[in-house]
Amino acid sequence: MIQKAFKMKLFEGKEEEYKKRHNEIWPDLVKELKSHGTSKYLIFYDKDTNILFSYIEMENEELWDEIAETDACKKWWAFMKDIMETNPDNSPISVELSNVFNLK
Repeated sequence: MIQKAFKMKLFEGKEEEYKKRHNEIWPDLVKELKSHGTSKYLIFYDKDTNILFSYIEMENEELWDEIAETDACKKWWAFMKDIMETNPDNSPISVELSNVFNLK
């Protein structure tokens, strides 16, 4: 299992809309995430900076990378682009974070 963490940024005042959309996440997107080896996906929000912190547990990097090529993921990115910072392909601008501590 691989653990991955990254941060993204919401536009000002979009926290509630972000929560709403994720509370209504599309079943086909959930299916793609799970079928591509994602076993845990948590997202936290810092209201002072509008930063989202995501933590994911997955089988491997290759499966994770394949999710970006699915129709469900591409449609989700397009759906979310109006409330967060995105790249030209609508994917969220994200910064991968390195693990500096792990209490076992």
